[in-house]
Amino acid sequence: MRDGAHGGIDRVFAALGDAGRRSLVEAVATRGTATATELAAELPVTRQAVAKQLSALADAGLLRATRSGRETRYQVTPAPLEDAVEWMVSVGSAWDQRLAALRRSLAGSQGKRRSIRQPPDGSSS
Repeated sequence: MRDGAHGGIDRVFAALGDAGRRSLVEAVATRGTATATELAAELPVTRQAVAKQLSALADAGLLRATRSGRETRYQVTPAPLEDAVEWMVSVGSAWDQRLAALRRSLAGSQGKRRSIRQPPDGSSS
């Protein structure tokens, strides 16, 4: 993970916490590049609403905005997503290790319980 990536990861998760923004990232990724006008033409929202969400995604580093005249084109930037995935894998790995240790501990305690024998008459001495 790059230096200072944790702050970036927080921004990525905050930006992707909104279903509409996730849909916009998918739409831009599918197209390669897109403008707010192009995306809004396919959605039941205004161009201004789309532009605001695209700006939030760009602020999180998920999109790169390139201005050409009056038009701003957006393109997905994969690095912040890669950092987020790397973080999730490391956290998931730690949980996998903890759960495996718990599984071993439980299996060991069940084996010990089975080896304790009660007297044949069922009474405990």
